[in-house]
Amino acid sequence: MQHDPRSPGLYESPEPNGRPGGPVPPVPVRTSAGVVPLYVPARAGDPAHNGHPGDPAQHGHPGGAVQHGAPQLAELVEATGRVRAAIESVVTGRPGLADITIAVLLAEGHLLVEDVPGVGKTTLAKALARSIDCEVGRIQFTPDLLPSDLTGVNIFRSGTHEFEFRAGPVFSNIVIGDEINRASPKTQSALLECMEEGQTTVDGTTHALPRPFLVVATQNPVEMEGTYPLPEAQRDRFMARITVGYPDLAAELLMLERQEATTPLSHLQPVTDGASMLRYAALVRGVYASSSVKRYVLSLVTATRGHQGLKLGASPRASLQLLKAAKAMAAMSGRHHVLPDDVQRLARPVIAHRLIQTTESRLSGVTPEQLVDEIVQRTPVPALDPADRR
Repeated sequence: MQHDPRSPGLYESPEPNGRPGGPVPPVPVRTSAGVVPLYVPARAGDPAHNGHPGDPAQHGHPGGAVQHGAPQLAELVEATGRVRAAIESVVTGRPGLADITIAVLLAEGHLLVEDVPGVGKTTLAKALARSIDCEVGRIQFTPDLLPSDLTGVNIFRSGTHEFEFRAGPVFSNIVIGDEINRASPKTQSALLECMEEGQTTVDGTTHALPRPFLVVATQNPVEMEGTYPLPEAQRDRFMARITVGYPDLAAELLMLERQEATTPLSHLQPVTDGASMLRYAALVRGVYASSSVKRYVLSLVTATRGHQGLKLGASPRASLQLLKAAKAMAAMSGRHHVLPDDVQRLARPVIAHRLIQTTESRLSGVTPEQLVDEIVQRTPVPALDPADRR
């Protein structure tokens, strides 16, 4: 295989049909498209191309052979493709949102959806919930909402003279929290234990939450009167933050035609179930990440801690969650191993919301997302270690 001399020893990026969820061909090679020329395309008919340097099957890594667990991976790719199609049938003209949403679910994280009113934040969360046959809880956050309204409460039964626990909406597989920044900090903090540990404590008794467990919270960055900004500790609990954005003209016209007489959500049917998603999450945990990829993740995260435009960089939790999300994206692409492409694709949604800018950086009009893009662009992609070539 011939490499560009400017990028020696870099990975190639196989992506079936250019997106996760496509069928897996015998040699799925595609050139990565990014802000810098990071990867080298394979030449058609190159006899030396029997894989790519990042393929763990070439180096004898335990559990890294692509054929191991191939039927289960194919099932994951097919199921996530159905969920993606269901979401995109409702949220039109915003490509990529469904993939990140599904990746967060498979990586057992939580998702924060932030944007202006009316662009489909809650619709995205509802579309995900309705496409999976599982328990769904919805919370409309208001300033007078109490922590017990989320977690549940013990009710005294006079007939039995005993307390009975009445579970709250957090005892669901998918919890939709609408306008989370309208609740008081006391109520917001009630989600901390749920999101991090998968359990909640009521009156001294700890109750385990069902699995899979995903919190999809929305917040409105405008109309800040009567709102309570999420504290840094809670923002860090969310694996990723995405913005929905406005659709283009063609997509908005399609939306008008589809929703002129009815809403697509009312016709959305489950295409998989919670038990299957739990199995896929276990499969994602077994996706191989080389030491080079792990060092690349650490390079991106640690670069935020010394950046002159940032007062607070990303935490070690960001490193863990970026790697987990990259594993999920790799599995959705039909691969048993992580590529730097997966890490780059998720760097913005996983890292940006954890950063606190300096006053000078904020007043200059630079956004955290732009700072993450800058770090990704100037951080070199590592070559394989000799140990990875065994």
